[in-house]
Amino acid sequence: MDEIINEIQSEEEVNELVRVRMDKLAALKESGNNPYEITKFDVTHYSDYILSHFDELGTEDHNAPAADGAGEADAADEQAEEKEPIVVSIAGRIMLKRIMGKASFAHILDKNGQIQIYVKRDDVGVEAYQAFKSFDIGDIIGLTGTVFKTKTGEITVRADSIILLSKSLRPLPEKKHGLRDMDLRYRQRYLDLIVNPEVKDVFYKRSQIIKAIRKYLEDREFMEVETPVLHNIAGGANARPFITHHNTLDIDMYLRIALELHLKRLIVGGFDRVYEIGRVFRNEGMDTRHNPEFTLLELYQAYTDYEGMMNLTEGLFRTVCKEVLGTAVVQYGDTTIDFESPFKRISMNDAVVEYAGVDFSKVETLEEARALAKEHHIEYEERHGKGDILNLFFETYVEDELIQPTFVLHHPVDISPLAKRCPKNPDYTERFELFIMGREHANAFSELNDPIDQRQRFEHQAALKAAGDDEATDVDNDFLNALEYGMPPTGGLGIGIDRMVMMLTNAQTIRDVLLFPTMKSLDK
Repeated sequence: MDEIINEIQSEEEVNELVRVRMDKLAALKESGNNPYEITKFDVTHYSDYILSHFDELGTEDHNAPAADGAGEADAADEQAEEKEPIVVSIAGRIMLKRIMGKASFAHILDKNGQIQIYVKRDDVGVEAYQAFKSFDIGDIIGLTGTVFKTKTGEITVRADSIILLSKSLRPLPEKKHGLRDMDLRYRQRYLDLIVNPEVKDVFYKRSQIIKAIRKYLEDREFMEVETPVLHNIAGGANARPFITHHNTLDIDMYLRIALELHLKRLIVGGFDRVYEIGRVFRNEGMDTRHNPEFTLLELYQAYTDYEGMMNLTEGLFRTVCKEVLGTAVVQYGDTTIDFESPFKRISMNDAVVEYAGVDFSKVETLEEARALAKEHHIEYEERHGKGDILNLFFETYVEDELIQPTFVLHHPVDISPLAKRCPKNPDYTERFELFIMGREHANAFSELNDPIDQRQRFEHQAALKAAGDDEATDVDNDFLNALEYGMPPTGGLGIGIDRMVMMLTNAQTIRDVLLFPTMKSLDK
């Protein structure tokens, strides 16, 4: 019969199962078989390799037993084909057991999938077989043996020896209903990965995506660097920071909200192409697209501009799609996203004209902008300038409409304190954001390298902060000092890695692509 944990109805039943397993562990320790004293087990093969290389590793056994118990279990004694067996060593977690007298079947889960094992008393010995029969679902075991096929054609490892490597003291969720509570899955990701192994595929792809990004950049002579996580000033973006305290220096410090300002210092220092992939922290709201800590790619290239960054961004997305998925045409939900065709390019003002019917190029005063906002029921704050209100129109009318990859260009100076002004229209900047499925996926600009203009914009931000804007930044005098030594014309780009992973794994929430998303404490 299948040894599968039945549906657990109460905490008392769980506690009883834990007690039984604790008793088994105590007996193992008393008999000198404490599994926790085992320090290593040499694994030679994994489940997926064995399943895909049977011709190399296994032998056909026409007298083999069936995993469902049909036929005698000890009919596997004779190998039908004379072939020197290849011994494999595998290890994993027991997910299923079928005990059939003198022989048993089980399924074990390793890092790459599941495989069936066949354990016979005469092969492993009476003592080892009796021990195996007492193992529980969830226990981690190691075994050596040879590979064959059962009567039903299932590739199986026949154990010559078997050992308990770790005792599972808690029962896994029962097989029928699995682990479906999303809150519990995020809180106990380790359990989610065990009982929902398809979840692993998302994080394998995440690793492949980051690897492909690194290759793309390194092929273009970008150098990966590391910059501080603790900052004296929260800068490089408009966001509310997390504040901590350094005891030795007796100063407050900030977890970084961006990577920008330190990386641009390196451009000043003579590194022409640098990038960093790292965690940043913003003390803001949480939803399907936002987590307080997230992974950001930022890169900077001397002697290019936002046009160069657009070309690089388009190539990066297209190349990563092909490397990881084998195609640049991606299915996200019910929508097909085309990364193969050239990305659309449109200015922020033209996008607002197209979707809202309002042309801010004809708006000359802040009062006119406020009147338009009231007419369209768009709420603004007293601190908002004309450019801020244009951005509010964009967020209200345009963002959700941008499904296919679209570069939105020329953001107002009001919302772009680190971007170079457009020479022919200094109220706007050489900046773009990439939108896909109504979401921002990249932000880039021709970097402001004028220290005088940069100081004025920092001082404007500081005034906003003093007026109560928690997302405004302070004046970073050291960065200004660096600019005064001279920074070459530079293009900069930031890409949210988590959102890219969501897009390429068809995930609907950021929590599905974070191994350990931020969760509210259960103690509060």
